[in-house]
Amino acid sequence: MLWYSAVIVIGLLTLVWSADRFVEGSSAIARRAGLSPMVIGLTIVSFGTSAPEVLISIMSAVADSGELAVGNALGSNIANIGLVLGATLVLSSIALNKETVFIDLPILIAAVLLTWVLLLDLTLSPTNSLALLCALGLFFVRILHHAKTSGQTRDEDIPAELSAIAEWAYFVGGLLLLIAASRALVWAASHIATMLGVSELIIGLTIVAVGTSLPELAASVASALKGHADMAVGAIVGSNMFNILLVLAIPGFWGTISLQPEVITRDMGAVFVTTLVLALAALGRWNGDSQSSRLKWGTGAVLLSLYAAYYAWLFASP
Repeated sequence: MLWYSAVIVIGLLTLVWSADRFVEGSSAIARRAGLSPMVIGLTIVSFGTSAPEVLISIMSAVADSGELAVGNALGSNIANIGLVLGATLVLSSIALNKETVFIDLPILIAAVLLTWVLLLDLTLSPTNSLALLCALGLFFVRILHHAKTSGQTRDEDIPAELSAIAEWAYFVGGLLLLIAASRALVWAASHIATMLGVSELIIGLTIVAVGTSLPELAASVASALKGHADMAVGAIVGSNMFNILLVLAIPGFWGTISLQPEVITRDMGAVFVTTLVLALAALGRWNGDSQSSRLKWGTGAVLLSLYAAYYAWLFASP
């Protein structure tokens, strides 16, 4: 047990470090190729912070541990909003622009509802996974439209210049470490679940989900401390879209997975409630005069409370 626990801790730390290197390297390569900072932020950086979840989903599917991947995808979404964004808002208020309030958050809610409907039969099938990937394609259309219509650039959102060799070293090295760490983490988590008699779903919803959300937590808290807390919402919305439309879809392509009823009633319910509370808070604080919605520590406290309540429900379940 101690050995497997050590592997999980080392694996999570390696995931966080290698994800940061992967994002920095891939972003620098993209900038050198002439891509705009907006496209880089909405695609590469968002995908990069979701890279641990993606790799764990693939490794779980290969290892025939589909429930671990499902738990990781849903648990990461709950942690991103309840824990990551909640903690960030407690430290600093966040101003959301009109597009985030009236377009991005409603799109995220629609993606959650689509996923909920697809899983109502308690199966994740290849057909379901294909539908989720098609929805992800529509999200990319939205990203491209946003990139064309936005004239904003944020030099502080992208890493400092690296040499071409360093860029590729970060990119390739970060990716290889992500693969190795995620494979080790899945292996250790599966063994602990077996030894404790706990389902892989619970392990994915807790230890693995929180661990793979550490990149978002570290980046969001650091942004808040540096006075750039508004960066957190965009990263979290993009990451959650990748989690629910890509990470969740991956294991379904390896074969139909039977799901526990709690996935629909408890876990998808928690994903929906936390996302809806965030959207309603943003809408309720919309100021038409300043064309922004400022979320404050009160909203953060509510999100953290919802996250704590979800964990209480999770461990109270038989």
